[in-house]
Amino acid sequence: MSDLSDLLSAAWDRIDAGVRSPANAARLLTLSTIGPDGGPEARTVVLRRADRAAGLVEVHTDLYSAKVADLRADNRAALTVWDAEVALQLRLTATVEVRTGAEVSDIWTRVPEASRKGYGAEPAPGTPITGPEEYEKTSDPAAFAVLTCRLTRMDVVHLGPTHRRALFRAEDGWHGQWLAP
Repeated sequence: MSDLSDLLSAAWDRIDAGVRSPANAARLLTLSTIGPDGGPEARTVVLRRADRAAGLVEVHTDLYSAKVADLRADNRAALTVWDAEVALQLRLTATVEVRTGAEVSDIWTRVPEASRKGYGAEPAPGTPITGPEEYEKTSDPAAFAVLTCRLTRMDVVHLGPTHRRALFRAEDGWHGQWLAP
């Protein structure tokens, strides 16, 4: 991890592993958005796709969740991963495009049947209810949204015997700059 390109590759390797393996730490990311009051809103999401060449990651969500409203008001977000297995922290900054409808219908067809119930609920996610089970999960393709996160920065920290930290930016071709950890 003493070379910038090695550190960047290690970060992307872990992200790619998160797409492939449910047991990988990068599978579950913390997505932070800017809430309606200007404060942070953080929640766990599942990594569904990554494309190093394009500098993007994707997650799926219910169209009627608060995170979608947050992103429609301000499309900036952060995604965070802590991978204890390799002592690697990833802080990813992104602009997010909310994609729905016909644009994501081919992705919907690949969502396992059991997972489809995560998209569509009555009432909508976050709505106050009178009891813990006063809701119904449905399988509604109209409620399915793909969040395409175009990465703008990657702050990568390796907490091995010698700590290392670097900031990589899309605007400079991901060349990287060492930072004090």
